[in-house]
Amino acid sequence: MSTTEEQTRVAVDFWFDPLCPWTWVTSRWLVEAERQGLAEIRWNVMSLAVLNEDRLDQIPEQYRELLGPKGWYPVRALAAVKDKYGNEAAGRLYTELGTRYHPGGRAPELDVIEEALTAAGLPAGELMPYARNDTYDGEVRASHEASQTAVGEEAGSPVLAVPGPDGQPLGFNGPVLTRVPRGEEAARLWRATLLAASVAGFAELKRARISGPVFD
Repeated sequence: MSTTEEQTRVAVDFWFDPLCPWTWVTSRWLVEAERQGLAEIRWNVMSLAVLNEDRLDQIPEQYRELLGPKGWYPVRALAAVKDKYGNEAAGRLYTELGTRYHPGGRAPELDVIEEALTAAGLPAGELMPYARNDTYDGEVRASHEASQTAVGEEAGSPVLAVPGPDGQPLGFNGPVLTRVPRGEEAARLWRATLLAASVAGFAELKRARISGPVFD
């Protein structure tokens, strides 16, 4: 691949639920690819609460609380931030939330969201009411539905879409990573993702997870 090709940014739509630890690892890989000038991330929420709202009785009890009201707080805040302050601000907020939830081990309480908003340089006083109320629930559901449409079937977090064989966005569930690729390893995986998406008929590649998510 030529230097010119390597430096061409390719847009990627990334749908995420900020509470998913696997999604956090994938997102940090994309941030690394963006840092290298390879990717341009468009941040979009999806919701595991929406995905599982009709089958909560089948979910292990320890996860049900996160799929109820607490699961709505961060995605509502993110939807509000993207609407009012744009894509880059939504990415900053996700970084602050994810750092607290995953390496930090904190729960999605409202005070954590307020802290993350402030750390992201956003007006917490203006935005916190949107985390608490249903103003942005319609936007959350619409963004979630767009993620499912991109994949073509029910899919969990994360979902990404990159150019397919005809240049139009093609969605995939994943990739699921156990640790964050850095440097050339991140670039290779990015190029491999684009290459796979460019092959007509490519649908799925999967193996067992060799460990839990590693956040370093």
